[in-house]
Amino acid sequence: MTTSASLSLKKIYSGKVRDLYEVDARRMLMVASDRLSAFDVILDQPIPDKGKVLTQISNFWFAKLKGIVPDHFTGDSLADVVPAAELPLLEGRAVVVKRLKPVPVEAIVRGYLVGSGWKEYQTSGTVCGIKLPAGLKEAARLPEPIFTPSTKAEVGDHDENISYAQCEALIGADLAAQVRDASIALYQAAVEYAASKGIIIADTKFEFGLDEQGRLTLMDEVLTPDSSRFWPAESYQEGTNPPSFDKQFVRDWLENSGWNKQAPAPQIPDAVIEQTAEKYREALQRLTQ
Repeated sequence: MTTSASLSLKKIYSGKVRDLYEVDARRMLMVASDRLSAFDVILDQPIPDKGKVLTQISNFWFAKLKGIVPDHFTGDSLADVVPAAELPLLEGRAVVVKRLKPVPVEAIVRGYLVGSGWKEYQTSGTVCGIKLPAGLKEAARLPEPIFTPSTKAEVGDHDENISYAQCEALIGADLAAQVRDASIALYQAAVEYAASKGIIIADTKFEFGLDEQGRLTLMDEVLTPDSSRFWPAESYQEGTNPPSFDKQFVRDWLENSGWNKQAPAPQIPDAVIEQTAEKYREALQRLTQ
């Protein structure tokens, strides 16, 4: 399922990976497709069963982290909101969620110095403007996790890192503090659990919305290979970018392809597609076994 097949519910949004359908004024159906987005560009080729794996991983984390912050689930099953004939299209890749007012920032938490953070650190000694100790190596564990928000771009556009002050200006100081504190608490709890499974979570992003009472609510996806950088602990070595079992595998291939990161993306070799699918499955197995 590369895109959501035709459903009786009205589609209200199509994102990089997920499609949203209206159930009623308070609920919607969120469907995870097999599409893959890298560098904010949707690739032409799907990753087999990716949507089902993402949904299982995300549902696992929502349950594991319950109690830290309210989440978007309504408690309804798919059978409560769609005809029986459509259930086979949706089983394993769709959930019924609350309709929330999205908080317009990506809540990114970084625990290790890698990716764009490492590139910035090499030139300025900072990550998203946050000063870090001198002499850190690539993939070094940071003294403590840092909150580095970004804008939420429209499909096809690029997210942009913003400072915490810009985040406060965008959503207000009180809400910014709530988002920061919730994000770091979620990350720290997830890191502790993942470590017991031999997984390092180098960084991740969360998305939040506000419910009808204005309460901060965790939504969208949580700690999936699409929203996080997972490293096998056994191959971690400071000073090198560890091999990861998430979509970083495709990102690394694209980085080395000479692509300018503008649509359209180049065709990915079948072997890379299959290895990526296997890495998604491995992440699910290791986290939940």
